[in-house]
Amino acid sequence: MKILRHNNFKKRYERLNKFLKEKVNSSIEKFYKNPRDPTLMNHALRGRMIGKRAISVTGDVRIIFEEYDNYILVMMLDVGTHNQVYG
Repeated sequence: MKILRHNNFKKRYERLNKFLKEKVNSSIEKFYKNPRDPTLMNHALRGRMIGKRAISVTGDVRIIFEEYDNYILVMMLDVGTHNQVYG
């Protein structure tokens, strides 16, 4: 699996505090090892975000991404609170 980070993801990531950055890094590492790990709650999005997926970092923090060719390539699009990424 190759994971790329969109500029929007990078900008939002840089604004996170140290604790959340560590949680995001841990979630991405877990995702890399097994994108279907149940603790990530990987799920397809609907509505205006159809075609995208999300994983949970904490109770309120999500990573939005697109996957291609059955997780051969993943583009991390956004990271932030539920309201930030879905709002």
